[in-house]
Amino acid sequence: MRTVIYPGSFDPLTNGHLDVIQRAAKLFDKVIVAVANNERKKPVFSLQERVQLMSEAITHIPHAQVDSLEGLLVDFVEKRGGQAIIRGLRAVSDFEFEFQLALMNRKLNERIETIFMMPKDTYTFLSSSIVKEIVALGGDVSSFVPAHVQAALKVKFSK
Repeated sequence: MRTVIYPGSFDPLTNGHLDVIQRAAKLFDKVIVAVANNERKKPVFSLQERVQLMSEAITHIPHAQVDSLEGLLVDFVEKRGGQAIIRGLRAVSDFEFEFQLALMNRKLNERIETIFMMPKDTYTFLSSSIVKEIVALGGDVSSFVPAHVQAALKVKFSK
């Protein structure tokens, strides 16, 4: 069984993330979405909330599941029996950082490959940060995130 891990903070999950997951599910037998706990990013949603939002969003994707990620990614991949890490690249500006991460992960565990996948062109401009900023300013993000994520964002930003 070919297993790929798709790590990220997913704060919040966007339609661009879902696009990558759906396309990865066509290439691999199993896709594990690893929701990372990175408190340095000061997430809007707790780790548990992000796992729940992702779980709800991918119920229709065969062979996809969600787990929380703490610690080194390569250790997580090893424990879950993964062969690869998938990373989304929206623009050339993403490449340098992602390339450094991929090289470091290869140094830590040369058995694990990193695969870069670009989202559909309609999502290349989309990021979680932009979505949060639009919501904070009272804008409509309905075309950028699933409906249940939009509802959760409204609750968070109405406080």
